[in-house]
Amino acid sequence: FQYEKAVICFSRAITLQPEQTQLYVSQAEAYLQLCDFQSAAACYKKAWLLEPGAFRDRLAFIYYLQGQCLFDRRLFLEALEAFTKAAEVKPGCRVYAVRLACLTAAGHLTDCLQLVNDWMVSDGPTSDLYILRARLHQQLHQSQCYRDVTSALALNPSCPAAGALLQQLQRAGEQARQKSVDRAVSGELPEALCMINIALENCPRDARLYLFGSFEEQVEFQLVLTYNDFAVQCFSRGQYAEATLLLNKAIEEEKSQAGLYLNRGCFFKQGDWCYALVDYQQAEEMMRPGDPAVRLRLAVLHNTLGHFQEAADMFSLAVQYDPSAAQYYEKRSKAFRKLQNLKGARQDLICVLILDPTNEE
Repeated sequence: FQYEKAVICFSRAITLQPEQTQLYVSQAEAYLQLCDFQSAAACYKKAWLLEPGAFRDRLAFIYYLQGQCLFDRRLFLEALEAFTKAAEVKPGCRVYAVRLACLTAAGHLTDCLQLVNDWMVSDGPTSDLYILRARLHQQLHQSQCYRDVTSALALNPSCPAAGALLQQLQRAGEQARQKSVDRAVSGELPEALCMINIALENCPRDARLYLFGSFEEQVEFQLVLTYNDFAVQCFSRGQYAEATLLLNKAIEEEKSQAGLYLNRGCFFKQGDWCYALVDYQQAEEMMRPGDPAVRLRLAVLHNTLGHFQEAADMFSLAVQYDPSAAQYYEKRSKAFRKLQNLKGARQDLICVLILDPTNEE
């Protein structure tokens, strides 16, 4: 068959009769025999313009063939584009599975996850789709993997893929739990906490990971207690930055526990007086009026802040009497920093640099 010559002849005929739909269709089929999918699709698109919707199935099939050829050549992104066009032309066309393969092979796991979500919305959830999404969550290191596995088992208790994946998660959770114990015994508390988090992601219903059992409503609160316990140990070792980080995580999960704000007084130990004041005031609002635990801390803190404010006022007087003395600006800048007056501290440092450009501090 002389398909190249046929393409040329159809082009001449189209020039003479551009409104003849069949000429575009015949030329497209000739291109298709030459495996020129792009030209074939272009011809069918012109025919579609003349007869809207008449060649939807054929055009989608051509895009699908093009995508399959590109996929076989391991050109995954180009194949994905072709499969996407097929789905746009014919939304009901089932090319999801191949598109998922393209996305996974090209490393576009997040896009692949979105495609599975769309599929579940359009077709409804099945155990196979839950398992597929669970594996994507697992590759993306997301905690929803366990939830999808249990959902798959709820729909199909005998699903072998779900059972195998659940065992895999349980093994990973147990390994992380053992590592957490080893890290805690060695005094590596932040590393132990990371391992506990991994164990919780893999096996959130493992009762051994919680101090107060495995009730669903206690899971999040137990995680908060774990953060707090590790923070207290870090604080006792003088690791104030680590303690603060852990308490930040605890407060993100549970904002109604006054004790967490009190414990975050490690800001106080680091010299961040104003941050400590905000935490103590927050704790005071949550606790009973006159609670000695917070009143004592607030008294000490206000006393300390008062000294810094008094010092800042005195240095301001010194500057008024001798505005050319760089050391007064420098000392007032330090007082301002303790009071979290960063603008004033910055302005004083600029004055120091102007008056004493050689000041190394």
